[in-house]
Amino acid sequence: MHEYSIVLALIEQCEQHAAQHQADSIKRVSIKVGVLSGVEPDLLKTAFDTFKEEGICKGAELEMHIQPLVLHCQDCDSKQEIGEYNIICPKCQSSNTRVLDGEDMYLMQLEVGPKVAERL
Repeated sequence: MHEYSIVLALIEQCEQHAAQHQADSIKRVSIKVGVLSGVEPDLLKTAFDTFKEEGICKGAELEMHIQPLVLHCQDCDSKQEIGEYNIICPKCQSSNTRVLDGEDMYLMQLEVGPKVAERL
């Protein structure tokens, strides 16, 4: 299940951003997952919930935005948004299409908690 390695990389990226902004916790992780990204959202959520307990993301909410497939048809010059795995133009049924969006997974936003000063 490659979702585990994806989540480990995501948590590592969260840790780096938290360190850069001097935060000691992450409250919310917002990602965009394309329908052609090869990522299964339910498995990703399960993996995140499993691995977050060991670090800075403990208690963080994973917010996923599923990005539909956006195609440009080279034959009829239309731009279509499709919510499924299909690269055929729904307007003219051509397969001469180019994917504009929906293939990737991105970290979109983090909500971090402030670093708490230690008492001496």
